[in-house]
Amino acid sequence: MIKKYVFGTPFVTDSVVADIPADKSALPYFSITSSSPLVLELELSEEDAIYGLGESVRGINKRGFIYKTYCSDDPNHTETTASLYGAHNFIIIEQGERMFGAFFDVPSVITYDVASTYKDKLIITSDNTDMNIFIIDGSSAYDIVRTFRKAIGTSYIPPMWAFGYTQSRWSYATADSVRNVVKNYRGNNIPLDAVYMDIDYMERYKDFTVDSEAFGDLSEFAKEMKEQGIRLVPIIDAGVKIEEGYNVYEEGVKNGYFCTDEEGKPFEACVWPGMTHFPDFLNPEARLWFGEKYKILTDMGIEGFWNDMNEPAIFHTRRGMDKAQEKIKEYSTGEFTIDRLNELKDLFGGLQNSQEDYNSFYHNTPQGRFRHNDLHNLYGYNMTRSAAEELEKTDPNKRYLLFSRASCIGMHRYSGIWTGDNHAWWSHILAELKVMPGLNMCGFLYSGADIGGFNFDCSRDLLLRWLSLGIFTPLMRNHAACGTRNQECYQYENTEDFRHIIELRYRLIPYLYSEYMKAALSGDMYFKPLAFEYPDDKVARHTEDQLLIGNEIMIAPVYTQNAIGRYVYLPEDMTAVRMSCGELTFEDMKSGHHFVEIPENEIVFFIRCGKAIPLCKSAQNTDSLNRDDLELIGTGNEYELYTDDGISKDYNNPSNIRTIRK
Repeated sequence: MIKKYVFGTPFVTDSVVADIPADKSALPYFSITSSSPLVLELELSEEDAIYGLGESVRGINKRGFIYKTYCSDDPNHTETTASLYGAHNFIIIEQGERMFGAFFDVPSVITYDVASTYKDKLIITSDNTDMNIFIIDGSSAYDIVRTFRKAIGTSYIPPMWAFGYTQSRWSYATADSVRNVVKNYRGNNIPLDAVYMDIDYMERYKDFTVDSEAFGDLSEFAKEMKEQGIRLVPIIDAGVKIEEGYNVYEEGVKNGYFCTDEEGKPFEACVWPGMTHFPDFLNPEARLWFGEKYKILTDMGIEGFWNDMNEPAIFHTRRGMDKAQEKIKEYSTGEFTIDRLNELKDLFGGLQNSQEDYNSFYHNTPQGRFRHNDLHNLYGYNMTRSAAEELEKTDPNKRYLLFSRASCIGMHRYSGIWTGDNHAWWSHILAELKVMPGLNMCGFLYSGADIGGFNFDCSRDLLLRWLSLGIFTPLMRNHAACGTRNQECYQYENTEDFRHIIELRYRLIPYLYSEYMKAALSGDMYFKPLAFEYPDDKVARHTEDQLLIGNEIMIAPVYTQNAIGRYVYLPEDMTAVRMSCGELTFEDMKSGHHFVEIPENEIVFFIRCGKAIPLCKSAQNTDSLNRDDLELIGTGNEYELYTDDGISKDYNNPSNIRTIRK
C-alpha cells in the first residue's frame, strides 16, 4: 500500500506516474521536529537496516553516514563523498516486523543522517519544505520495491545489442583511431558491439556537430562500422557553445530556450566548448527543441547516445573568474604567505560547480520561474527525457541506447545511467558492487561503472578482476580518461585471458537479457542483496560483497589486489561454475562458508539449488548470437526464457516467453 502526504506546494517533478490522492492524516512513523527547515526523525534500534538512496557511497545498508541527494560533478569518489551524480530519494526502513519505504519527491537537496550523529536516529533534513512524501507499507523489502516501482513506472529497456561489450575512451579523436580499435578487437577475436565517441568527435565541442576533418562523413562511417557489427555511440553535453553562426546557439537565443540570469538574459558559464548557455530543460518547449536535435545524428545512422555534464557541470563563470583575478592582483604585492596561497587554492578550486553560480540562474517552467538550485536535481533527468521523447518520435517501435550521468527518480523510465568518473582503484570494484542494488530499488536497471576505472592507469590484474564483475552488469563499458594508459583488452599481455572472460559474457547474454526484461516488465530487481532473498539468515543479511542476479545466480567477485581467491558465504546449497581457459567446470557445494580459489584469469559464479540457466555459444557481437541453440546448466531441469527480437517494443507478446528444458 502506498500513501501520499503533501507538504506545502510541491513542484511537479513527474517522478511518480501513478494517480495517488493526498492522504489528509498525519505523516506516519516519523516525528516532525522542525517545519522550516523540514526535519524528520525516526528512532532506530541497533538491528534496524536502511536500504536505498540509489547512487551513493558505502554499504548496501546505509547506516553510519550522512548522505546528500544532490547531483554533483565530483570525480573523487571516496567514503567521504556525500553526493554523487544522481539524486535518488527512496529509502526502505526495516525495523523488525515493521517495514516501510519512503520517497521524498522534491527536486532540491535532502540530507540523510543515517545513524551517524546518533546511532539510534535517522534524521532527514530539507530546506525546501514543499514536497510530496510517499509512504509504502509492505511485508518485505521486495514487496515495498515492487509497489514503489509500480508507482514510478516501467524502467528503461535498451536494445539487446547494448548488453554486448563496449569500448570507450576520452577520446578516440579520429575515425581511423576507432577503426584501429575495432581492427584489434576483431583481430584478437574478442567480442565487441560498440565504440563510444567522446567530445573530440565534435567540431570544437559543439553539440550535434561532427569534426569532418577527423571523422569525414559520419553517415558513411557509421554504415562502415555497422557492416562490421559495431555501433557508434556519441556523447552529448549539456552546454551549448556561444558562437555566432552556430544554429543551435542562435535558435536557442532567438526563442528564449536557455536558462536566464537574474536580469532575464541567457546565463553564461564555461564548460568544454568555452562559454556556453544551458538549455532550459524544465521548459517543455525548450526540451522539445533540444530533443529534436538528436535527429541530426540518428539520420546519420546513430543508434545510441550518452548524455554527460548534465548536473549541469560548470567550470567557471565570468563573475567567479573576475573575483579570482582581483584577488591575484591584490596579492601581487607584499609577502606571499602560506595563508595567501591556501586562500587562492580555495578560491580557484571553488570556481567549479559553485553554489553561488547555481543560485544565479533561473528556469521558466509551466509552474513559474524558479531559481536553478531549487530544481537542480531535475536538470539531467529532463535533458535525457528530451532525447528519449525525440527518439520515441523518430521511430516509435525501435529501441535506442541512452544513458546519462546525472539523474533522479523518473529518469529511469527514459534511460540508464553509468556511475561517472571513477578511478582505477580496487576499492571501486567493491563500490560498484554495492551501489547496483540501490540503483535497482530506484528503478535504474540499465547501469554499470567505467570498467577499469576512468582516472589513473589500470593494471592488467585490476582490469581482469573488474571484468569479472562487469560481465554481469547490464551496461558493460570499458572507459578511460585521456592521459591514462590505453586499457583496451588487447593492450595487455596474454590477451586470450580477456577474450575468454568477454566470451563468457556473450554466452550468458540469453540469461542476463531474460532476467533484465523480466525485472523491467514486472517492477522487480535485476541485482538483489542477499538480505532481500534470505531475510532470516543473519549472515546473509550482513553480507554485502555478494549479490544475486535474477532468480538463479549469485556472484562473489574478487576485489582485492594479489588475492588468490576469496571467502564466499552460501546461504543454500549451490553449484559453483568455473570458467578457466574458456572451459566451464561445475562443483556442487554445501551451504556455509567456503574459501574459493579464483586465479585472476578465471571466473567463478554460483547457481542456486534446483535452478538452471541457459547458455549459448559466443559470437563476435550480439547480432551474431544464436539464441535458439541453448544449453541449460545447473541442478534444475528448466528455465523460463524471455526472448524477443531485441530491437522492437513488442514486449508483452506471449510468444516472448518460452520454457527451456534439459
